[in-house]
Amino acid sequence: MIKENQRLFNQLHVLSDGGLVFAAVFLAHWCRFSLLSGKPSFPLSSYVWLGLAAALLCLCTYGVLGLYDSYRIIRLDKEAIRLLSGTLLVTLILITALFVFRITEMSRWLLVFFCGWCYVLLLLKRVVLRKALHYYRRQGFNQKHVLIVGDGAMAKKYVDTVRRDRNLGFTVTGYVADRTGWRDVKRLGGYDQLEAILEKAAPDEVVVAMGAEDYRLTGKVITLCEKTGTKLSLIPDYAPYMPSNPQVDNIDGLPLINLRRIPLDNVGNAFLKRAMDICGSLVLIVLTSPLMLVAAVGVKLSSPGPILFKQERVGLNKKTFFMYKFRSMRVNAKETTGWSRNVDPRKTPFGSLLRKFSIDELPQFFNVLKGDMSLVGPRPEVPYFVEQFKEDIPRYMVKHQVRPGITGWAQVNGLRGDTSIQKRIEYDLYYIENWNLFFDLKILLMTLTRFTNREKLVR
Repeated sequence: MIKENQRLFNQLHVLSDGGLVFAAVFLAHWCRFSLLSGKPSFPLSSYVWLGLAAALLCLCTYGVLGLYDSYRIIRLDKEAIRLLSGTLLVTLILITALFVFRITEMSRWLLVFFCGWCYVLLLLKRVVLRKALHYYRRQGFNQKHVLIVGDGAMAKKYVDTVRRDRNLGFTVTGYVADRTGWRDVKRLGGYDQLEAILEKAAPDEVVVAMGAEDYRLTGKVITLCEKTGTKLSLIPDYAPYMPSNPQVDNIDGLPLINLRRIPLDNVGNAFLKRAMDICGSLVLIVLTSPLMLVAAVGVKLSSPGPILFKQERVGLNKKTFFMYKFRSMRVNAKETTGWSRNVDPRKTPFGSLLRKFSIDELPQFFNVLKGDMSLVGPRPEVPYFVEQFKEDIPRYMVKHQVRPGITGWAQVNGLRGDTSIQKRIEYDLYYIENWNLFFDLKILLMTLTRFTNREKLVR
């Protein structure tokens, strides 16, 4: 039943998108020729054809971008970015078509309004749809029944995850394994009974999450699932070491999983981020120069010592650099090994004020301009602590595959200063593996809205 409902839902989803795109053309027509005034150069029937062409283009583009994949596994923020990319692409195609066919009478402002209305309408629809589906699934409807094959650590983590988030709409019907020690899930039988269990239970999906000791049976399990026509997903035992979006290369038909390829390995992405850093740091240096002058005078008058505090940090490719800050502490012997805390006797009263409003961080715009840092990225650490953390925290050193930042995904989520390094690394790795320009802009906006809410504790 769920498959038939899913098919109907997908069809309605696509058709409603087409209807909203079509409506966006006429809303754009209203904005251009009613709100802004003016006389259209084409009859209304011409805009009907434009609406149909735009709807067809959008549906094809959105389909290629994966916008009609299951809502259970795509996050709203990722879907919003894909939707924006697709809408901008379609608008660009329409503008190009007008240029190629020399249709100069068509208002370009109409297409700008179309792009805005199309994105807003489709995004609002998706937000409402997700809310409705979440409510529906919390009531126990629209559940996808999943059979677990294996009882390894990843199987247990999968069950904990789907049970914790009921919005996903997954119901675990049981597990298949030769061992019987797992009490949280009903055991349906051993591996030798899998084919009969698949025929009888008819699950919507099988999730294979066997431990290393059972891996020899993987081929047999895949064959049985394909024989019975059951959809199959695999969670490898080495999943904890994999990124959220692993890349797969192909060498003469042999798939090769690249565990640590990141978006910023792409030259184009790296160029865009560096261009934003240079332009952003120049603008921010000019805008904050009066504030930096006041801070410099205040530091000099508040206590003996230099105006700037220069500290060695570990950056891109594990190379060290000197990070600049306005000095907020008295000169002391623990500058390279001391851990800064909220209540710290080394801080001067003026230094506390600088930290409260993040003014002590402003000289780091010069680090960004030099190329030592980025506006957004994992916070850099001093070599003393890097040597400690790399032994105790798995994947800690992965953060050094990108430039460190003045602010980052961990910081805007409250993980700054004397907080869990393990949790901070999880957020840093998520940022590294899911980087895009919109993600950077989101973090910068979150930083602007949150930096006055609490005292900074960044070392």
